[in-house]
Amino acid sequence: MRGLKTGFLLIALTMLLVLGGEAISGQNGMLFGLAIAFAMNIGAYFFSDKIALKSSHAQPVTREQAPQLYAVMERLCAKGNLPMPKLYVIPEEAPNAFATGRSPHHASVAATAGLLKLMNDDELEGVIAHELSHVRNYDILITSVAAMLAGALSVLASIARWGLMFTGYGGRDRGRGGNPIAMLLMIIVAPIAALLLQLGISRQREYAADAAGVKLVGHPYGLISALQKLGEYNKRIPMNVSPTTASLFIVAPLSARAVFSAMFSTHPPLSERIAILQNMTIGR
Repeated sequence: MRGLKTGFLLIALTMLLVLGGEAISGQNGMLFGLAIAFAMNIGAYFFSDKIALKSSHAQPVTREQAPQLYAVMERLCAKGNLPMPKLYVIPEEAPNAFATGRSPHHASVAATAGLLKLMNDDELEGVIAHELSHVRNYDILITSVAAMLAGALSVLASIARWGLMFTGYGGRDRGRGGNPIAMLLMIIVAPIAALLLQLGISRQREYAADAAGVKLVGHPYGLISALQKLGEYNKRIPMNVSPTTASLFIVAPLSARAVFSAMFSTHPPLSERIAILQNMTIGR
């Protein structure tokens, strides 16, 4: 069911992009929007992991540099029959982690220095199992495609805004085929709709990764404790990350530049995630 919902949301994002192109420049704009969607999907498939790792300043680490991280990762990969991803450490004090890559065979997991200092083995195992579940379910590719499509919609909205400035609000621009009323809707509605669709995809995937991570480990206790610590420390310690990369982390990092309301967070509320995990312990 979650897969069907995610597929629908990705199709909706693509359709918004195509309709946005049509609003700006008629049939030619529609084809242009479709071309952008295709290019963004290709870009997300091949380069989203490199962009995420570089923008977060993640550094590759060896077994000698991060023995605990390697030990937990190897244990869980063997248990889940998954290939070993590349491991990175982000030089940030706030505890957090994310996974990236287009498939289990082309995956990377990055943990902050603060996470490795703060978590015990059970808690680190819960976090890593969550991230490996993202890898197994191809979540990172899906969220990267969604982020790029949403970004393209923002660019189209900017183009539409400039188009209205030069063509005015009355009538149809016959030379370009753009509809000023549709362009106005594109400016106002499309970016908001794209954001909400992107948030829907991201939140669904977080709940699913929590559940799959618990299944991989065999119990929810480590992840519950980890999420409680992550919530506490990430309220106090800011991270210097871009909004696009922020959506990949296991919990929403506190940005020094802005703090988003819960309505527009890419992550579901931590209290809800913890409550669901605690209900799993009751059912055991």
